[in-house]
Amino acid sequence: MSSGRILVVEDNPKNLKLVRDVLRFSGYEVIEATSGEDGVRLAASEQPDLILMDLQLPGIDGAEALRQIRAGERTHAVPVVAVTAFAMDHDRQNAFDSGFTGYVEKPISVRRLPQQVRDFLRLGGAT
Repeated sequence: MSSGRILVVEDNPKNLKLVRDVLRFSGYEVIEATSGEDGVRLAASEQPDLILMDLQLPGIDGAEALRQIRAGERTHAVPVVAVTAFAMDHDRQNAFDSGFTGYVEKPISVRRLPQQVRDFLRLGGAT
């Protein structure tokens, strides 16, 4: 079993439930946000070990939420992983150029997600 606090920022209820269930089953504490604004607020108040951030969100998008998280005194060093259905090479590069720690493609692989999260937590870097 793993441990750690993971903030999942996802506006699609089915995707949020899938990620939450997989991570909880793997031993993680999951904090949920359904908008970029809530993600920024919860990142500051809950101090997660890792943030999984959808790029397309209502209100501010994932890239703007990341900028605000990086600007926060308490949140600037938290690894933030982009989660998106955009799967072109330039989309991945754009995520890294925006400052995301890593990149996970949708649809989420239930088999791969726990290991991806462990890697992001362990390395704090891109995989």
